[in-house]
Amino acid sequence: AGISIMLMDAGVDTGPVLSSAAIPIAPDDTTWSLTARLAVLGADLLARTLPPWLQGAITPQPQPEEGATYAPRIAKEAGRIDWSARAEVIARQVRAYQPWPSAYTTWNGQMLKVLRSHASAGRGVVPGTVVGEGKRAGVGTGDGVLWLDEVQLQGKKALPITAFLAGARGFVGSVLGQEAA
Repeated sequence: AGISIMLMDAGVDTGPVLSSAAIPIAPDDTTWSLTARLAVLGADLLARTLPPWLQGAITPQPQPEEGATYAPRIAKEAGRIDWSARAEVIARQVRAYQPWPSAYTTWNGQMLKVLRSHASAGRGVVPGTVVGEGKRAGVGTGDGVLWLDEVQLQGKKALPITAFLAGARGFVGSVLGQEAA
């Protein structure tokens, strides 16, 4: 992930670049945590870029048109989990859509947000089916299991999966995503 300090022009993010910096995306980064780290990086980069820019020591570099992409607005519906996708893809969706619009599914006719999760390979579980293993729960996907770490049932507070399981009779063995949210 990265930051660029650029001059504005008539286009959307098309102006010439004055400076840029990048940081790695951590395996557990969410949009929220990455945004916070990028804000610090951006402030530092701006402080290092302004003095030489004001002294005329930076030549703006035009952005190449090749490879440019436009990121469309994210709709709430983008957060709906498709359990036929690979577990790794869903785990990335959970991180990307945290804090908004949140990755979600349904259970017993209510929206269930998946706030933290991790993926594992194999197991051959039917997509959407909740499996239990000790004090944890996972959901079968198109390839692997998405292990739930923190969830939030509609109208309730966010809970670690162990606390959620203590009050969610019938969760293990159910099939998620069968009702409309």
